[in-house]
Amino acid sequence: MSNKKEEEKNGLTRREFLGATAVAGATGAGIGSGMLGLVPQAKAADGTVGLGELDEYYGFWSGGHSGEVRILGLPSMRELMRIPVFNVDSATGWGLTDESKQIMKGGGGPYMNGDAHHPHMSMKDGRYDGKYVFINDKANTRVARIRCDIMKVDKMISIPNVSAIHGLRVQKVPRTKYVFCNGEHRIPAPNNGQNMTNNAAYQTMFNAVDADKMTVAWQIIVDGNLDNVDADYQGKYACATCYNGENALNISESLGGERDWAVVFNIPEIEKAIKNKQYKTIGKSKVPVLDGRKNSKLTLYIPVPKSPHGLNTSPDGKYFVANGKLSPTVTIISTKKLDDWFAGKLKEPRDTVVGEPELGLGPLHTAFDGRGNAYTTLFIDSQIVKWNVEDAIKAYKGKKTNYIKQKLDVHYQPGHNHTSMGETRDADGKWLVALCKFSKDRFLNVGPLHAKMIS
Repeated sequence: MSNKKEEEKNGLTRREFLGATAVAGATGAGIGSGMLGLVPQAKAADGTVGLGELDEYYGFWSGGHSGEVRILGLPSMRELMRIPVFNVDSATGWGLTDESKQIMKGGGGPYMNGDAHHPHMSMKDGRYDGKYVFINDKANTRVARIRCDIMKVDKMISIPNVSAIHGLRVQKVPRTKYVFCNGEHRIPAPNNGQNMTNNAAYQTMFNAVDADKMTVAWQIIVDGNLDNVDADYQGKYACATCYNGENALNISESLGGERDWAVVFNIPEIEKAIKNKQYKTIGKSKVPVLDGRKNSKLTLYIPVPKSPHGLNTSPDGKYFVANGKLSPTVTIISTKKLDDWFAGKLKEPRDTVVGEPELGLGPLHTAFDGRGNAYTTLFIDSQIVKWNVEDAIKAYKGKKTNYIKQKLDVHYQPGHNHTSMGETRDADGKWLVALCKFSKDRFLNVGPLHAKMIS
């Protein structure tokens, strides 16, 4: 056992460490995480963290079908804690005690399962504030809030009028007033079983949750199906990837077009419309609903290659990046040109696009290092590709430049990836974590069933 002087020499006392973890956090994306830094303790270049030493970062990682959140250290990747959220946990009594049952009741149900995606910490001026972590349940269309001072859920709600909340991000600037949530699946509105064969009755919506009250503030009807989302560093825009631009009800018809969209939501215009009572409600829900389908002044539909997936914001606030998935490209959207569009200065939605580099097969998500480089996962190639954003923009303008700097093999089929502090203004580029969807070759072959870990 170390004495107090030895602890202080190593950086943090045990008491200080416990206090620090109350405000340590990271964000994630389905299923994912990010990192928030504490006092550096990892000294080895290979990321080794010795016994008794502390990690430099701590991340909140979603547990997928386990329904929980896990706190891991980085770079050690040691699991430090599990926070039960949408699941029943005998060790802590979560889902069994009267108090936890009452909290879970806010999410509807009762449900015996959850599909946890996209934990993200609340922010102030684009930096983590250590107050809350928000996470969604895709299986049962719920959002939960975790208090970071006690590392327990204090609120859980069900999102009305939509099905399957997938992408979730927090408003970064000026603070986390809203939690933005994508409704992915299109359903009849109202979903009362009477319009099952009427294609025109089907829709989904972009949702804003009041982060303080944990109530749904407003919803925006969109064309297509929403996937992932991110917010800007101005407090003006959120941007979401959107597939099935055909508004089809089956797979074959949904693949008919050449392009889908990245949909930009103009937050000040939406708030103005709500204030002017230019909304409706659906069924028994009292949530204000606005129409944000094509040609609305509230939204912008930017054509991108078919079926885009991840949507990520560069830490300098200049760009949204929509990841192609079926296309080997990512689309770089200028947030400054979004201002021009909504001011009526641009003719075509694609005028907001400043780059579309070809990276490899199956680009899903992009992270940033704060030094002008981006890191995109290539699901089919099982690689991470490092590329320079400004060089890719030059190439789009016709200049010959090699924007790809490196490709790194990973095991296997990466989905999300995260750089240390990369989803904040403080991106430092020290570490990159690849969340690989398939764990083949990582377990002994003990029979006809192979252990697989899907992230």
